[in-house]
Amino acid sequence: MAEHQQGSMDIRAQEKTFAAFIKFTTWGAAIAIGVLIFMALVNA
Repeated sequence: MAEHQQGSMDIRAQEKTFAAFIKFTTWGAAIAIGVLIFMALVNA
């Protein structure tokens, strides 16, 4: 087995997955907040 060299691993797949996760989380939070605001306005 070769010795580990820090910074030599290809992490493009992990970076793309993380970016997609952040995008999904941001959109999900925005939709949830929008739904809560809508519910508050309808019941007012």
